[in-house]
Amino acid sequence: MWRSPVRSVLWRDDVLRGAVRAAQTLNTDTLTPVGSCSAPGKKWVRPSGFDTGLKAFNSLTKQKEPLILAREGIATWYSCGPTVYDHAHLGHACSYVRFDILQRILSRVFGITVIHAMVITDIDDKIIKRSWEENVSASVVARLYEDEFKKDMLSLKVLPPSVYLRVTENVQHIIAFIERIIQNGHAYATKEGDVYFDIQSIGDRYGKFVGAVDSHSSSNKRDSRDFALWKPSKPQEPWWESPWGRGRPGWHIECSTVASSVFGSQLDIHSGGIDLAFPHHENEVAQSEAYHQCGQWGNYFLHSGHLHLKGSTEKMSKSLKNYITIKDFMQSYSADEFRMFCLLSKYRSAIDYSEGSMSEARASLGTISTFLHDAQAYMKGQLQCLPVQDANLWERLAETKCFIQAALADDFDTPRAMNALMNLVYHGNCQLQPVTKSDGTPRSPAVFGAMSSYITDVLDIFGIKPLEILEAIVDQLTRFRSDVRAFALARQQDDPSTGAPVKRGPYPDRMPLLKACDALRNDLAPMVQTGCILRPVYTWTELMFFFCDFRIEEPTPRGR
Repeated sequence: MWRSPVRSVLWRDDVLRGAVRAAQTLNTDTLTPVGSCSAPGKKWVRPSGFDTGLKAFNSLTKQKEPLILAREGIATWYSCGPTVYDHAHLGHACSYVRFDILQRILSRVFGITVIHAMVITDIDDKIIKRSWEENVSASVVARLYEDEFKKDMLSLKVLPPSVYLRVTENVQHIIAFIERIIQNGHAYATKEGDVYFDIQSIGDRYGKFVGAVDSHSSSNKRDSRDFALWKPSKPQEPWWESPWGRGRPGWHIECSTVASSVFGSQLDIHSGGIDLAFPHHENEVAQSEAYHQCGQWGNYFLHSGHLHLKGSTEKMSKSLKNYITIKDFMQSYSADEFRMFCLLSKYRSAIDYSEGSMSEARASLGTISTFLHDAQAYMKGQLQCLPVQDANLWERLAETKCFIQAALADDFDTPRAMNALMNLVYHGNCQLQPVTKSDGTPRSPAVFGAMSSYITDVLDIFGIKPLEILEAIVDQLTRFRSDVRAFALARQQDDPSTGAPVKRGPYPDRMPLLKACDALRNDLAPMVQTGCILRPVYTWTELMFFFCDFRIEEPTPRGR
């Protein structure tokens, strides 16, 4: 049974206000270890607290574990945000959309309020390099691409986190965090102004994600595995004053500081792409547990699989220059189609992107949308069908509800859930066999109302609005018709070569366009008036042909 989102929203608002106040008013005194975390050790310790009844694959144990939260009905969740030096691409989109779906499932299906914090990395080597190339400040580059990232997430219908925090607005807290790690005996400063985490100081506890990591000698580090917490700034680089001289934070320390500033010494869930497990998350864990002096800072680490271009074994990334930006992708596909693409595979598995895989996602949405519209038409008496065996459909609906609930509780298994949903649609379609004339047999609209409501609710949980798809097509067709009709009705002008007047009226060779517009208007009218499509006049293939090939050629601008 789905939980009402109202109570979750109220909880979310209350805790969000507290989280934002804490992040904005934080000072160095508040960065003292608070709460409790498990005793030191490399082995994962099952948390005590509220058992959600779900199981999640924990990268710390490399197996499914019962999801147990510190507080009943509340999940604290931290995720690594973007390094804002360029446009986000589909690899980023895949990870953020997948985890957005997981958070929606926790909230809407299992009644858990997710308090989600995300850091924006707005100072980094890549940002500085980009600022030099563009001849602007690093802050200008960072704000530009931060805004672009947020717009991209909005276009993909990714819910914003409870709070965004920028690295540059937390540097003083990062400095205090580093000082505490040094005081606890787990970091050291060099004469050059670097501060490194001391891997040897935590013994065999390093390597929770990848096992033992070999070490060898290094010039200015005690151990080659030691990583930078602070580094001196080079000429023309941004810098902040610190006890170790002018410099800026290392990469990993920002996440530990920001997560601790919001959630203290205990974190329920940490998420990110699988490529971040080592070294980034490994180093996060090491420095956080060194700061809080505990053995288990984050209880669950969830990692999403890579997105590959089909035929390639390499992940989509900017460094490999094999990426598609989110903005370019959205020119060809919708957010719902991309969400369906993500739903059809497990969040932690690698996924191949291709036109074929997107066509599969689009077809699945089309099948669902057509069923929902046909079911509405049947309920309104606008679609006559053979007698419906409603008892079978009621039974199928009950079975599907139980199956989907169990699938989502089993490590958020959306492929199994979607397979069950599509199976329900299939059996519904089997019962909607149209006939030209009713034989007077009693109709069964209630079961189709229940099926439609459930299917719509499930997709809404996943962030998909199936009824918007065909409505959007109708809107596009209506606008297109208006443009073509205006062109067809354009009046003839005087002959520019002779100045002789001509008969004022539409161009004769454009009359077929006007007739086509009238025919399209008549076809669209029942869709607009009733809000449903009985039997679409055009197939998907015909619509694509209509949009792609039936167009008015514009004159080529000079200079091309």
